[in-house]
Formats: sequence, C-alpha cells, structure tokens
Amino acid sequence: MAQFDHLSALLKSFTDTGPAGGACMISKNGEVVYEQYFGQANREKGIEVGPDTVFRLYSMTKVIVCTAAMILFERGKFLLNEPLHMYLPEFKDVQKTVTDPNGQVHTEPVENPILIRHAFGMMTGHPYPYGESLSAREITRLRKELSEQTGGRYTLRDEIRATAKAPLMFEPGTRWLYGYGHDLVAGLIEVISGKSIGQFLQDEIFGPLGMTDTGYRYRDDIEERMAVMYERAEDGTLTPASEEMDALHRPDALLELGGQGLYATTRDYLKFASMLAAGGTWNGVRILGRNTIDLMRTNHLDDAQMKDFTGSYTAGYGYGLGVRALVDRAAGGSSSPLGEFGWTGMAGTWTSISPETETAIVYMHQMLPNMEEHYHLRVRAAAYGAL
Repeated sequence: MAQFDHLSALLKSFTDTGPAGGACMISKNGEVVYEQYFGQANREKGIEVGPDTVFRLYSMTKVIVCTAAMILFERGKFLLNEPLHMYLPEFKDVQKTVTDPNGQVHTEPVENPILIRHAFGMMTGHPYPYGESLSAREITRLRKELSEQTGGRYTLRDEIRATAKAPLMFEPGTRWLYGYGHDLVAGLIEVISGKSIGQFLQDEIFGPLGMTDTGYRYRDDIEERMAVMYERAEDGTLTPASEEMDALHRPDALLELGGQGLYATTRDYLKFASMLAAGGTWNGVRILGRNTIDLMRTNHLDDAQMKDFTGSYTAGYGYGLGVRALVDRAAGGSSSPLGEFGWTGMAGTWTSISPETETAIVYMHQMLPNMEEHYHLRVRAAAYGAL
C-alpha cells in the first residue's frame, strides 16, 4: 500500500490540529485497498481507534435513508412528482411565510403542493429548528409542545405531524434549504412499508449487506465501542461532549430520524458505499439498480437553488436525491471524478462514491466543530491522488 503513504501521513497529522483520532477506508472494484486508523477513540481511557470503533453518522444517515426510499421507488410504490400529502396527509393544506415590503412577516397558503422529490432534494422549505425565522421558531415551539405532552417519548410520525403545522420558509420547490426533508422521506418509508424506519433499514440494507454494527439503538457492546465525541476549543483543547447528545441511541428511545441518528463502524459504512459504487450490488447481494443510483446523483437544482446550495465546502457540486454530486471539477478544485457523490456528518464523517471508477471512500472522526472543509477536502485530494 505504498501508493497510500502520503494519505497515511496526512491522517496521522490530523491529531496535531483537531480530532483525537479517526479512520479511513477505500474500496476499488469491490475490494478493500486501504484501511487506516489513527489516534484515540477515548483519550481518557487510552483506547485507540480500530476496526471495531463505532462512529455517530449524523447526516450521513441521510444517504442511507434516501437509498432505502429509492428501493421502494424501484418497486413502483411512489413517484417522485407525486404530492407528499398522498402518503402524509398532514401536508395537504400547508402555509408559507411571506415578507411584506415593510418587513412584516405573514403566512398564506402555498400555491403548489410539496412534491416527494422536494423532500429528497431539500426543497420543502422546512428548516431545522434553529435560527430566528418564523418557520424555525414555530417548529421549535411545536416540538417543545409535543415533548411536554409525551414526556419526551414520541415517534417519527408524531414529530412529522407536529412539524406539518409550521409554515414553510418559501413556496415548495423554489429554493434549496438544508433542513427536515429527509425525515419526511423516512416517514414516507414507514407509511408505505408498514415498518419503522429502523426495521426497514435492517431488513433491506443492513441485514443483506452484513452491516452488523450499524443502527439507531445501543445493543450488545456498541456503547462501549463508541468513539468519544470531543468539543474543540479555539486553542485546540479537546473536551468530551455531553452524554445527552447520545440520548436517542439509548434502548428505551422511540424516535428514529431520517436525517440523523444512525451509528456505524467504518467497515460497515464502506460496505454500503461500495454497493453504491458497484452499481447497487455488493458481494452478490443486489440492493438497488444502477439507473436508480444515477438518478440519485443527478443534479436536481436549478440556477436559483444552486445559489442556495453552493459554498466553499460544496463548490463544484450540485444536489440530487439525498446526495451531493460533482458537476464541475474546476469550480470544486477537485481531482475526484465527475459524478462522484456522497455526503457529510456533523461530527466529521464523510463519504465519496464514484460508480465510474467503482471507488468508495469513507472517512470518520468525532469532533465539534467538525472542521469539515479543512479535513475532508484534504482527504479527498490525497485519496483520489493515490488512486
């Protein structure tokens, strides 16, 4: 593996400036060609990162959930241009916010329904419950009300019904906004399949691919193998984050989200990513068709939506059905192949998948802020350079 020496040196240098430790794996043509662990999973106990280390995926959950939904799409269970309210009736009559010339904000009915593809493409107008927009404030209020009514124990469908009462930030399909869309995709899966999102993922993806260390809830020794989440101060000091961040992993929790919430080992996630890189089949198991994967990684954003999406970290990428996809190598300053796709997790996880070269890359660390632009784009350059 001498061709990867520079990548290994890069990974080991990361502990000097940021994460306590991490992992990186690469597959090519279905075979693992690189596997490297560096630093510590638990500095306080002196535990090194290794093949059994479990990482919180946060938003890398999105790629798995959207892939799961496309399994149902392939079976003719729904169409992307159908109204979401055909399956989630609480979205039949939704409101949007409108800002008047004097700066006052009011709500009025939407002109067009939320389509299923809007949920996949982050075009529904549902923000996450952060910020000062009327939509975000209402979602925060509705979630708090739901939590008080249920003692904090509620399901995804409960949360979706509450969220549906909040006004959208814009007319559906007109803008791109990072937010609640993929939780609606998970709700769609639950309604169509009659299973919880966790059970559907186990039956259709985790079980068939042998992803034995991936899920929503702690089981067996998962909790002991979970890498510590560290918060990084400006001077580089690392402090363990609050254990409350893992509340939804506890065995008695009910909520399973579509936009976050899964954990996995690097080896497990590489199995999933390798399946997508190989056109939907891994180790003789077919999960999805190549044509469907190509639809997922096609840019679905128009010019106005691209302005919402593109930043320095996402430069050169468009956005498809739950994944970013490279559309301009020059704009991205990227040596990765056109059509390469994937996503990122809040704690520092990252994946890049290329069906053209049948390559999958998975990188993971656990740190807040994750410093994704600094670390991920360097891994991308070194990994594809070695390949």
